[in-house]
Amino acid sequence: MSENTIHHTLCHCTDCRRASGAPAVAWALVKREDIRIEGQPKSYASSPGTERLFCSDCGTSLFFVNEQIFPGMIDVQSATLDNPAAIPLQAQIQTDDRIGWMENLHSLPSFGRYPPME
Repeated sequence: MSENTIHHTLCHCTDCRRASGAPAVAWALVKREDIRIEGQPKSYASSPGTERLFCSDCGTSLFFVNEQIFPGMIDVQSATLDNPAAIPLQAQIQTDDRIGWMENLHSLPSFGRYPPME
């Protein structure tokens, strides 16, 4: 999929945050014909003209479709891929909606796994 990716961005919009429960969502945009979807994901209209698709078995958010914004394209939640690091992230979008504490993540303590319990 990485060679077919049109762009790969981290979205901070309120809709993505609410749909995913995460502070931001990474999206890899591809042409519909360049992706093969196994099974039948469920969908819902999160806003006019927008369809969000998710796994009907486990509920994982998978895709975003909006023919007005991205005709013939599908946005794939790249963190759901087996190797999301294979697609370099190119930009952050909708940063006007970014949660304030997301701007300075690099300044927080970082742990390879859970921090020690004290």
